[in-house]
Amino acid sequence: MPAALKYVLIAVIGYLLGNFQTGVIVSKRLGNFDVRERGSGNAGTTNVLRTMGWLPSVLTMLGDILKGALGALFGLLLMGRTGACVGGLCAILGHNWPALYNFRGGKGIATSEGAILVLDPLIALCLLVCQSAVLAATHIMSVASIVSCILNFVLTLLWHRAEIPYIAFSAIAMLLALFSHRQNIVRLVNRRENALDFGKIKDLGKKK
Repeated sequence: MPAALKYVLIAVIGYLLGNFQTGVIVSKRLGNFDVRERGSGNAGTTNVLRTMGWLPSVLTMLGDILKGALGALFGLLLMGRTGACVGGLCAILGHNWPALYNFRGGKGIATSEGAILVLDPLIALCLLVCQSAVLAATHIMSVASIVSCILNFVLTLLWHRAEIPYIAFSAIAMLLALFSHRQNIVRLVNRRENALDFGKIKDLGKKK
C-alpha cells in the first residue's frame, strides 16, 4: 500500500475512534440521559463529573484516553512516529467534532493525553501531575487543561526539537485545546469561570 494511502487510512481510523463518545455512552447507560443536554452541553469528562459524579467521569476519561492512544498506536504500527502523530491528532478531531454525533463532542484534553501517552509516556506523566496539581490549587478544570496543553507544547520543544511531526502535533493539539476552551478563557478573563464544587460532586455519587 502506498504511503499516502496509509496516512489516509490512519486519519480515517483515528477520526472514527474519536467519534466514540464515551461521555454520551456512559451518561445514557448509567443515567438514562445524554450528558450533552445537561450542564455545559459538553460530552467530556468535566461535564460528566459535574452532572453525574466521580465514577462516570473516571469511566469517561479512561475511554477518551484509550481512543487517543489507539489512534496513535495504529498510526505508529503503520507509519512510525509520524503516523502516530496523524492518528492521535485525528482522534482528537473526531472527539471534538464527531460526525456520528452531529459534531457535538468534547474538548479533547483526555484524548490528547492518550495520544501523548503513546508518543512520550514521560511527558504524559508530567502532564498528569501538572493538571492534578493545578486542579487541586484552583478547583477550575479549564485552567488545569489550558496549562496542561501549553506545557505539552513546551516540553515537546525542549525534548523533541528534532522531530518536526511531533512538534506539529503538539502545536496543533494546543491550538485545538485553546480553541475549544475559548469561552472558558473569556470567563476566566472576566473572573466568571465556575470552580468545581467537590462537595456537590461527592453528593452526586451518594445519590446513585
